[in-house]
Amino acid sequence: MIIKYVRSIAMLLIGLFAMTAYSQEIKGVVTYKTKTSIDLSRFSRDGQQMTEQRKKQIMERMKNFLEKEYTLSFTKDESFYKEEARLETPGQGGGGRFGGGFTQGGIYKSVSNNTYAQENNMFGKVFLIKDTINNLTWELVKESKMIGQYPVFKAVATRDIEQNLFSRLGRRGRNNQQEKKNDSLDTASTEDKVAEEPKTETITAWYTPMIPASHGPAEFGGLPGLILELNTGNTTMLCTKVVLNPQEEIAIEVPEKGKKVTREEYRKIVDEKAKEMSERFGGGNRRGNGRGRGRFGGN
Repeated sequence: MIIKYVRSIAMLLIGLFAMTAYSQEIKGVVTYKTKTSIDLSRFSRDGQQMTEQRKKQIMERMKNFLEKEYTLSFTKDESFYKEEARLETPGQGGGGRFGGGFTQGGIYKSVSNNTYAQENNMFGKVFLIKDTINNLTWELVKESKMIGQYPVFKAVATRDIEQNLFSRLGRRGRNNQQEKKNDSLDTASTEDKVAEEPKTETITAWYTPMIPASHGPAEFGGLPGLILELNTGNTTMLCTKVVLNPQEEIAIEVPEKGKKVTREEYRKIVDEKAKEMSERFGGGNRRGNGRGRGRFGGN
């Protein structure tokens, strides 16, 4: 226990020394690999669970959607996080036709101005989300490890779960299924039939004071050092490469195109779109042949 404590103190001192050395000027490019898991047991068709073979087929088709590579270009005050384009493997789509109609652009942040911007394309319509940086309330934990050559320290935070279009469609689909079941059962016990979904999630970050920039993958940051690893409920973001102070100029892109909206306004737009699509495709079985089933990772 004492040895572990001494090691943590030593790593912290190294980080503080490096922070002083870098504090005058710092910039760089970081590469992250992300991996997202999906609990397919929550999805069913007409009350029937998927077979293991079907789950395997879906996971293979969605691999490019669930495993991605991103780069974070940053200076001391600004950052831009974007997905790196790659060729799709035949048979591995980006999650079906819905995936082709909904794309999230890079994320720009200015620490000095406390501003955030992102361009999202929803079925041909571009939205420019402009708002303040959504900083979390981090708790710094006395726990450390090494990621490559960098000592990193643990921080945890809790936030409300932010659902995207696909998770909202899944939620609406489950609600519709539950409503159908409730219609055929005694309504006196309806309250016991609706499963409560979690509304918050725990975020775990590992940051290094050796790179004193309050940036990180996606919308995360606000720690006394660059975040090299981050874990949410079902996604892991891990740094695989760091290039500090390169000779070439760091390009920080600032999104400017699209209809300007706030985060809250955009959430309402996404929710309305999810409702519209759920009603359109969720009624496929009633119209015959289940026409909507193949449009979201189906056959």
